[in-house]
Amino acid sequence: MTAELVHGQNHPLPGTRVEIRVSAGTAVVPGATLGDGQGRVSGPESVALPGSGALPGIAIPPGPGAEHRLTADLDAVPAAVERVHILLALPALPGAPTRFGACAAPHLALVVPGGAEIASFTVTGLGSESAIVALELYRRQGTWKVRALGQGYAGGLPELLRDQGLTAADADRLTAALAAPADVPAAASVPPRPQDRVPPRDRPRPDGPAAANPTPPPPPSAATTPPAPVAGDAAGWTMEERLYNQVWGMFEDLARAIAAYRSAVDFAETRLDQELDAVLADPRTRVGPAAEAARDQARARQAELVDRARAVLDGDLAQLAAERDVVEPALPPSFAGWESPVWHGWTTPTEPPIAVRLGDLHLPERPELRIPMLVRLPLERGLWVDSAQERRTAVDVAVALAARLLASHPVGEFAVHVVDPAGSAARALAPFTESGALREPPATGAAGVAALLARLTQRVDLVQMALDAGGPVRLPAGLDPARQLLVVNDFPYGFDDRTLTQLRYLADEGPRVGVHLLLVADREDAREYGPVLDPLWRSLLRLTAVPDDHLADPWVGHAWTYEPPLAPPGSQVVPRVLRQVAAARRTYDRGRR
Repeated sequence: MTAELVHGQNHPLPGTRVEIRVSAGTAVVPGATLGDGQGRVSGPESVALPGSGALPGIAIPPGPGAEHRLTADLDAVPAAVERVHILLALPALPGAPTRFGACAAPHLALVVPGGAEIASFTVTGLGSESAIVALELYRRQGTWKVRALGQGYAGGLPELLRDQGLTAADADRLTAALAAPADVPAAASVPPRPQDRVPPRDRPRPDGPAAANPTPPPPPSAATTPPAPVAGDAAGWTMEERLYNQVWGMFEDLARAIAAYRSAVDFAETRLDQELDAVLADPRTRVGPAAEAARDQARARQAELVDRARAVLDGDLAQLAAERDVVEPALPPSFAGWESPVWHGWTTPTEPPIAVRLGDLHLPERPELRIPMLVRLPLERGLWVDSAQERRTAVDVAVALAARLLASHPVGEFAVHVVDPAGSAARALAPFTESGALREPPATGAAGVAALLARLTQRVDLVQMALDAGGPVRLPAGLDPARQLLVVNDFPYGFDDRTLTQLRYLADEGPRVGVHLLLVADREDAREYGPVLDPLWRSLLRLTAVPDDHLADPWVGHAWTYEPPLAPPGSQVVPRVLRQVAAARRTYDRGRR
């Protein structure tokens, strides 16, 4: 049975050889790119367009046309390739449409050797786009899958290729090489199928594929059993990098699965409304037994579509849950939750990790399926723990984050400073103060705040001057060369105009030279400053002390619920790790004397 895919949905391939049949209703130019685990191409040699050469394992037609057949032998693509993207673009032909929204929706069918069609995808919802990434063939857990993308670009092929990693010069050169034969008609006489006549629906562009599609998903097929998940099966040179890429692959799969489900439910409800309106519009079926029967049938069809969508979603989520259960125990300390046994065997790392876990993310359809929220190091922006709901818990979250960052770096390469003007966070800061992990006591009072910010501002100035001069970074005696994390509690209490300006300066310029901010604050407390602090808030990544669905996803439009990275109640893992950090630093300091 053919699987009719919706935007974002994936489907396993039964083998490694597949033919992709394109029906567009107008002349289109086909193409393909070979990408890494992030979908980035290595250069022009990873792009196949008519007139630009071939790719290993991928064969594309020679020019524009309304119908195409592309073939893929995935065993023949290079081992480093993780994603194969199938592209469609509108050629510049006299009288031809310049945007996909003005022509019938392109339809793609995947056919395996022997002629059996295993999946299809109609790219609906297009508007001003003149180039699209229609399909993605990708490796996952040792097998190949297809994902329906339909991601469009109003800037055409040059914009699409730049988005995949080509330079502007290479993208322009490749697209300029496309030369359409003069006898190719602007629109071939291919009649649109019924599903092509569905009016397009709006969806966000160009951040990523959206979840709008009028075709309901098929029920899960028992003929394809996904392989058992394996930790670290993503692309990468090291196990740490492979696990990082696998976690974000799980995030993408969850986002797409939920997007496809919500799209199908939305379509089912829209069609129900249309059918009920049609019943009311016809005087013969407006009242009486016939009207009631028509309404019952419409509701039954809507329920059937929702049930089928839920069955597909449950299958996808079960597979993701199985993968999560395998991946979570394999994560290194910087990726793992505080409840992980890996922290019991923690030792000082010899080099910083590529990322750190700031919490968990989940969606309401399956809140127990949580994906680690990994953020690359060094941090490109500061963190703000919102204390509006739970002030005491917010400080606990800040302590947990600061401890994780400190424990993720080699000894001597990361230092934590604390500003606690009123001393209100003494209890929560006890793991730092009692272990000796802080090199100096928390700064209190206006004078303490001013002195600490003056030192950090001076450090940023000196490092910036050295970097701008192109010479080695030499700090004066007494200035710590390690990366610095400034934790500020009860902001903006204890700050005046001068220290506020310094803090904004650290937020803007600090990350580039190794000074990072972690604020614990309620934005309402800063209302008296008016818009002065708005640039500061906008520059920080907002985290919450309690679960909250405030993290917006511009890719498919989800609102992800953030779970803070607190240790289990009663656990002593954070104080124990900080004691080990402090002991390692004392040994390190003695060795430097």
